[in-house]
Amino acid sequence: MELSGDRGRSWFQKDGVETLLECYEGQREFVRSHSVEKFKPYSLPAELKDGNTLHLLQSVDQVLPTATKERILFLPHYDTLIKSGMYEYYASEGQKSLPYALAELIDNSLSATASNPDVRTIEIRLLFDESQGKPAVVVLDNGCGMTSKQLNNWAVYRLSKFTRENNYVRPCPVPRSLNSDISYFGVGGKQAVFFIGQSVRMITKPASSPDVHELVLSKEEFERKEKNKEDIYCGFIRNRQPGDSSHISMEEERFLHGFIREELLKEHFTAVVVTGVQQEHIAFLRSDFYTWTRELAHVYHYYIHGQLINVGSFAPQVCLMERSKLPRMLNLREVTDDMQTLYINSAVDTFEFRAHVGGDGVVEGTIRYHPFLYDRETYPEDPYVITNDDDECVVVSHEGRGKRPVFECYWNGRLIPYTTISEFEWCAWPKKSCPLPVECFSRISGVLFANDHFQVSTNKLTFMDLELQLKDKETIFTRVVNGQEQRVKIQKEFFQWLKDCHEKWDKQVKFMYFQGTTVRTDVVTKKMQSPWAQFTTIEWDGKMYSAGQYVKSIKTHPIFYGSIVQFLLYGDHEGDVYATGGQVQIAMEPRAIFDEVRIIPISKIDRGVSLASIKSYMDCELAKLPHKLNVTWPEGNEWNPDAVRPAGTPFGPIQVEILNKKGEPMMRMPGPNSSASKKLLVELKVVWHSPKGDVETNCHTCQHGGKWPYWFKTMENLSNLGKYTLRLQAVLNENGATEFAGRRLPSQTLHFSICEGAAEKFVVDAVDAPVHVGVPFSITLQFRDRYDHITQPPSVLQPRLECSLYSWFKFLSGQAYSVKVVIPGLKQETQMLKKSVFPGPPHSLVVKPDVEETVVENGTSAKFDVKVHDEAGNVAIQPKLIVRCQFQGAPDLPMDAVDCSNTGTGLFTDKPLWLKNLRADQVVTAKFDIPSCTAVAPVERKIRVTPSGRVARLEVFSQQEDGIIALKDGEKIGWTAGDILQNLYYRVFDEADRPVSLFNPQHLKTTNVCSAVSFLPFTCMSPFSCETFFFFLFFPPLVVLDIVDQYGNKTQTLTSACVNSLGVSADGLDKSALKISWEECTQSIIIRGVRFLPGEPGPRELCLAWREFVECLRINVSPGPPKKVQLVDAPEEPLQVFNGRDLEKPLVVQLCDEWGNPSPDPKATISLKPSTPDLKVASVVYKRRPANWTHPAEFNHVFSPCSGDYGLEFKGTLNRQPIPGPVVKVKVLPDPNKPIKLAVSYDSEAVHPAGGVLTVFSVTVVSEEGSNIRNLNPASMSMMLWKGEGSGNKPPGGVSTSCRRVGPLFSTPFIGFVINVVPNVPEKLMPDSQPPTPVVSNILSVESRTLFKSLTLVIMVSSHGGLNYAFSLNEDDYLHPSGQVGLEYMLWSVLPFQNLTIMENCPGTDGMEYSLHFQPVVPEDNNPLKPFELPFMFYNDSKNQEQMAVLTKKKDRLSQSIMAYKSVFDTNKQLISELKDQLQNASSKELNLLQRLVFKVNMYLLLLQVDAIDALIVQKKTEQENILKQPRRTCSIPVLSHVFRTNPDVLGKVAHLALVEDNDAAQVISWHLSGDMDCVVTRNTAAARQIYDYTQGRQQVMPLDSVLWRNNRPLPHIKGPSSFPAIGNPVFARDLLIFPHHVESCHTVFGNLLGDTILIDNLDAANHYRKNKVQCPTLLTRQGERVRSNGKFGGLQNKAPPIEKLRGQVFGAPLPKQYHTLRSQIGKSALDSGFSGFIASSALRSTLALELKNAVGTRSLLASNQVITVIFTTKSQSMTA
Repeated sequence: MELSGDRGRSWFQKDGVETLLECYEGQREFVRSHSVEKFKPYSLPAELKDGNTLHLLQSVDQVLPTATKERILFLPHYDTLIKSGMYEYYASEGQKSLPYALAELIDNSLSATASNPDVRTIEIRLLFDESQGKPAVVVLDNGCGMTSKQLNNWAVYRLSKFTRENNYVRPCPVPRSLNSDISYFGVGGKQAVFFIGQSVRMITKPASSPDVHELVLSKEEFERKEKNKEDIYCGFIRNRQPGDSSHISMEEERFLHGFIREELLKEHFTAVVVTGVQQEHIAFLRSDFYTWTRELAHVYHYYIHGQLINVGSFAPQVCLMERSKLPRMLNLREVTDDMQTLYINSAVDTFEFRAHVGGDGVVEGTIRYHPFLYDRETYPEDPYVITNDDDECVVVSHEGRGKRPVFECYWNGRLIPYTTISEFEWCAWPKKSCPLPVECFSRISGVLFANDHFQVSTNKLTFMDLELQLKDKETIFTRVVNGQEQRVKIQKEFFQWLKDCHEKWDKQVKFMYFQGTTVRTDVVTKKMQSPWAQFTTIEWDGKMYSAGQYVKSIKTHPIFYGSIVQFLLYGDHEGDVYATGGQVQIAMEPRAIFDEVRIIPISKIDRGVSLASIKSYMDCELAKLPHKLNVTWPEGNEWNPDAVRPAGTPFGPIQVEILNKKGEPMMRMPGPNSSASKKLLVELKVVWHSPKGDVETNCHTCQHGGKWPYWFKTMENLSNLGKYTLRLQAVLNENGATEFAGRRLPSQTLHFSICEGAAEKFVVDAVDAPVHVGVPFSITLQFRDRYDHITQPPSVLQPRLECSLYSWFKFLSGQAYSVKVVIPGLKQETQMLKKSVFPGPPHSLVVKPDVEETVVENGTSAKFDVKVHDEAGNVAIQPKLIVRCQFQGAPDLPMDAVDCSNTGTGLFTDKPLWLKNLRADQVVTAKFDIPSCTAVAPVERKIRVTPSGRVARLEVFSQQEDGIIALKDGEKIGWTAGDILQNLYYRVFDEADRPVSLFNPQHLKTTNVCSAVSFLPFTCMSPFSCETFFFFLFFPPLVVLDIVDQYGNKTQTLTSACVNSLGVSADGLDKSALKISWEECTQSIIIRGVRFLPGEPGPRELCLAWREFVECLRINVSPGPPKKVQLVDAPEEPLQVFNGRDLEKPLVVQLCDEWGNPSPDPKATISLKPSTPDLKVASVVYKRRPANWTHPAEFNHVFSPCSGDYGLEFKGTLNRQPIPGPVVKVKVLPDPNKPIKLAVSYDSEAVHPAGGVLTVFSVTVVSEEGSNIRNLNPASMSMMLWKGEGSGNKPPGGVSTSCRRVGPLFSTPFIGFVINVVPNVPEKLMPDSQPPTPVVSNILSVESRTLFKSLTLVIMVSSHGGLNYAFSLNEDDYLHPSGQVGLEYMLWSVLPFQNLTIMENCPGTDGMEYSLHFQPVVPEDNNPLKPFELPFMFYNDSKNQEQMAVLTKKKDRLSQSIMAYKSVFDTNKQLISELKDQLQNASSKELNLLQRLVFKVNMYLLLLQVDAIDALIVQKKTEQENILKQPRRTCSIPVLSHVFRTNPDVLGKVAHLALVEDNDAAQVISWHLSGDMDCVVTRNTAAARQIYDYTQGRQQVMPLDSVLWRNNRPLPHIKGPSSFPAIGNPVFARDLLIFPHHVESCHTVFGNLLGDTILIDNLDAANHYRKNKVQCPTLLTRQGERVRSNGKFGGLQNKAPPIEKLRGQVFGAPLPKQYHTLRSQIGKSALDSGFSGFIASSALRSTLALELKNAVGTRSLLASNQVITVIFTTKSQSMTA
């Protein structure tokens, strides 16, 4: 359907909703105006007129024929209104913002009542009485009220007073802007009511209207309108008569009836009724009533009180009404603890000022001063700040305001709570020096009053930019005095005012007599532990308090009395000082009772107490202390002082009482609380004064029983001889202290003595010395009493001695024989002892052979066998038994000696007899004697010496034509050269000139006679009659040529003309430099300048021709000097190598000369350098060869893990000159066969019960290339399992593996993970320790019926669940506890049983063995546990029970002994096996060392005996220990903490790294480095940082990786052209340091610390040194002076104190050189090694023999009784030791 019109309007219909569209001609544009109701068939919109066109749409998505415009209405959602308060106030800096919401409503009331001519009334009613309806908050005022139009304007959100229809008139300026013009923006009221509740009812009546206007806004109504699609922002204002409440029909608002009735009495008013109040607000308004009212009083303080305090007409009233409670009424003017009231009341003076900001911006300000009064700051505390009210807090704040800002800000007289200004520049603490204490600036508070020129937020919580405008440079500050502004320097005026306030009003404490500073460890905060200044006296409020003065505390719990110890003040102070606060240390009095020191603030001293009252209190308390002990003897056996009693005499019993000064018995220390006071005990100690020191034999402590006194039972163990002391001492129950508060508790002492008893047995003293034949010996007997004390023998003594040895001539040397001693009359009258019999002292000599004369040949030795006999004819043995043999009867005869110390026999065979010129027989006497035993007669033997038949003389003869000529020794024979010497004969004779027929006289061989010449291996043909040879020497670069005859004799017939006949030729010979000359003096031809042309080196033939004679000389031509480095067999480039591997073929390089010939040189070196530092070469190897070595150098490098293309450059060096070389390109590839890490996969969720099987672990080895390595030997891997927490990837120490491979597979050989092993199923029930077999009887005594007093059963394998355990007896139910069949206990894994007994008179078979069964009862689904059975014996009478109990204990002990024996036997077997192996190794080592000893050092042959070796080593070690005991200079600086000593990257402290031998040098160097002595040196920065963090920055550290020291310069007076002779022995100070460890690192450390510091003898030498060297380092003198590098010296800062005053902060002294010499002699010599091997072998043999003996002895004694057990135990202990 289409309707057309003139204007072109069209209507479209979509889904039954019609839309009016306007179409403008010429634009073809449709405009949607608004939606209307659905068209009815008979109605059309009014806008649709004749001539318009109506288009009907078939669907919503239909395409429009032309563009359209749709008219919309975008009103804000109602949440904008009802939730605006929530968004504004909940973002209020974490404070309770409800008071500020109420303040918004009060702001409206304050503006409404501004024009009231009389009283301004504002009420806040909190209606929380549920009986009157819903909770409501009502704000009521008597202001001007609002008309309906004004009420409508109030409802419009953000309709401020400036945009309303009425013209706003700004009020006139008033002081502090108290103009009440604070209802401003049209926002705060709506935000506040919907923040408080859900609905608001505005009720108002203006004075000009008779009607009351009422408007209701609620969240519920907004939601209803939105649901019904009604206009939300529209409503009705009800106009009604005053007092008409007929429209109030809801029960929830019935409280409004009474409120509306009050309208009749008011001419004009406004009421804001808020309902639907949130529950959290209701709780806050109820519980914190005084908190939010105080905050409201703070906000409107200056409206409430006016400009001056307690002046004004604005007094808001608050009323809280609750059900069944009286209403709480509060007028805000009655609030006296709001912050502004506190500020005003505590201030003593004010500073008024005014700030002018551009335009009409004015800020009035007031600064108040709050003084310090003796012990406290008067600056008020903020009630909203949570403070710690701990009275014992020792931290005294010197700030009154603290960190709070100075200024609070007010706008038009109303507080803006969230804007504060800390300070202005002119009133802040100045950065420069200021005469005023800093505390004064913390004692000021201030307030700023800004007018409406400054903008605030809509909820009046913050200023927009107040602080920025006030701190602008254009802002002008003036001071206000008496209401008049003064243009002055505001800062100067403020400082003067502040100074006046400080001097006039501050009352501080004067601290006097400074004693020093201390550190307080009782303070929890570390930064407040130091420094604390100590004083002895203070002046406080005109009174003096000093140390030692008695005082009383106040405001402490409890109140205590005490004496002043000292006064403490935090901070660095010296001398007398005025300060605030402070602490006092008080020793509580009387000290005998309290013994405690407390620290309290000075303010808690009671200034009103008198000294008399304090002393009276102390005297009363002291009378309650223990005074003495009262001892009585109940049985009358009193021991008097110094009594002497026999051993074993009973002592006691005794009764003790503790009495105070009043004579009253007491059992507790006096105190304020008797139940909490300390108990008193009496300690009894009996001390035996033994010769080795005091021994405590008895010690008992008894406590008071309440009904009986302290009681000690009889003591019967006083059996040791000597003096005793009994001491009874009162002690404290808590810690056993004998003193309390410096006073000893009462005690009593009794001295007595114990003497020996009658003799009952005797013992034989062990005789260490053996019994020798013919030497008397004695046996000492000691008589003892029953306590084994030595006592007097019996009066009648008849000893008897029996021995098993019957003859001194028939015994075995060293064998022990039994001796029996019998003394009748004693309890033990027989003793056996063993005596070892040895031969007696030497008595005679026996020499064999025993003949009159012995015949020997000259030059041979006579053999004599010597024996030393004692008196009985036995072979005698004693130390140093030397038998000497002296030969007499001829000159120069030898003397021999033999050592018979060990065997008593000897054999003389070593010394031969040599008699000179012996032609006939001669008799010699041999005399044998013992030099050390002059009583032994010497023995003589005759020896006949005959001449020997050996060759003694030789004669040589020459047979010539003229006869036989005898040749004499040394005779010269003249003979022609080249002739033959023939026909030589010789003869030999013995000592007696008898011819020796060795063989027939022989004809000597013919020999040629010639001169001593050297022949060359060639022969020349000569025209002479004889052969001619050339002999020449070659000395490059000349050749000397001689012409000789055939015998080598030089020819003397040549002249200089022979040179012309000499020719020289060779291949490659350079004849240009060849010169031939004749030397007349030597008759030789000289050839010079022999040189060859360049070519290959090698041998050359140099031919020499002279006339017809030709000779060739072989010359070896060597290469030239090295000029370059060449590769031999260069590889293809780039050379590929796997990472970390060697090259497949070594790189061979050769030094060559300039012609390419190999030219080796022993001084030349070849090095390899990577092209980049990224390529790390594991080893750079070059091989240095001798000069005649011609082979090239080989390089086979190992590369570190880095892949890529690199270059290797070869370089040579000769005499510091470089030799160029080639560069080889290398490509490093990752190694696919090199393992890098392990990858382990396993089921981490698997459960591993104890004793079960581990899950499967799949281990993969990853290569450097990232692939898995497959061809690996599984034996190369190992898996370790240990118990405990994981410690990274490394197992703990002691964990071993069964892997046979030595060394790790790769650099990261371990990968660790934790396996949680859970307990397995329970197995059995066992006790924690095997209990003894119980023996019980059914008598009355409970002890006789007790099976056990304590028994703890445990499950061998614990489980997680609980188990029921029940036990029962298998015989008779009467034996069960309490007659029950069984007892059941619940336990997890441990069950303790206590005091299990049988019933009294229960039946049972006498002597029968019963069993007590502990049967675990487990759930059905669990495995059953093995029970535990405890057998016990039952008897009907106590006598049998006691006897059986003894036997049962013996049986248990024997069973335990048998188990112990078995364990010992197993241990012995293992020990013997190990000792045999060690013995075999030690024997081999001993044999090897002895052989080395014999062959290496002959002098050690005399030291093979153990005694000699031991004596020498002991002597050397004694000397070494004496040196160590000598006093030596040491460093007393504490060593590094154990946490870092084990770190290899920590070297230690500087003072411990070096030693200095000279004392003077140590003194001055230590003083010079005093600031660095405690510094810790580390290898890297990571270790240094760890120490720094651990010590919180208190420890100095120095990492070496950040230190560089490469200074090897000489002393300044030696180097350079300006060298000069120096005096005073200058030396670098660092060169005097000795480094025991880390030598290279220590050189770097002390080179960096000392630099070039020089040590010189004295100050004159130092000044002389500086005169000659202007740029001179620091000089130290051996007398302790220091001359700085700038030339300054003198003064205490440049003078080292004595070494004693350095307090041990010095370098230690090294051990003397003699110590190291002795150490090397002991530790490194073959003597110590041989002795160790010898002793080790001997010790092992002894130990093995002892073990075998003990083992055999033990096995043989197994069948013995108790005595055997004691013997075995003793041997076992000895073996273990």
